[in-house]
Amino acid sequence: EVSSPCRGVLLAASLIGVRLELESVDLRSEDDKRQKLEGKNPAKQVPTLDDNGYYLGESRAIIMYLANEYMGSDDSAYPRDDAKKRGLVDWMLFFDMGTLFKSFADYYLPYMFEGIIPTQRQLDDVKKAFTVFDRMLAGRVYAAGDAITIADAALAATVSTIEVVEVLKIEQYPNVWAWYGRCKKNLPDYEQANAAVEFKKFAIALIIDRNKREKARGQ
Repeated sequence: EVSSPCRGVLLAASLIGVRLELESVDLRSEDDKRQKLEGKNPAKQVPTLDDNGYYLGESRAIIMYLANEYMGSDDSAYPRDDAKKRGLVDWMLFFDMGTLFKSFADYYLPYMFEGIIPTQRQLDDVKKAFTVFDRMLAGRVYAAGDAITIADAALAATVSTIEVVEVLKIEQYPNVWAWYGRCKKNLPDYEQANAAVEFKKFAIALIIDRNKREKARGQ
């Protein structure tokens, strides 16, 4: 619930009809990450998939694997036989990973975990990513065309996270705002799978705890 990439996997799993068994990991505890992830993912990052001893990291790779392995006869979420449609889905997944989510992660996560104040340039990078995303969505119902796909699951998790911590106002990007509304309405189990508010609670708790420790050191 805390991790945006994890929520993207949950949304995609619901979309393609895969039931996942979840194991929580305390992201603040190196011991917990080492105990639960080290033998499965050298990076000790979430999400990590364990499919009967087959281990996979990186949320978009996990999403693609789940679709390839478990999607039923309706392949609209990740087209099997249409390379062009599938290519658009891949493009949007990698745009999320390499541009949209990355811009947010570079801006916000160092502040959340380490207290490093973000720069104006980093904020501008987030705004630029949203401007590009808004242009990409022009004339489209969903991220890769008329059908909702696994790319929408990943992107919706990212956008909802950015929204709850108020990095920028999503409604300033009309195509993104309209797309986001459709995702919230039409992605299966959206509210249950994408509790972005839990990320906000986690971030606030980290920041408050860090401020208390810094204040104590200064006394």
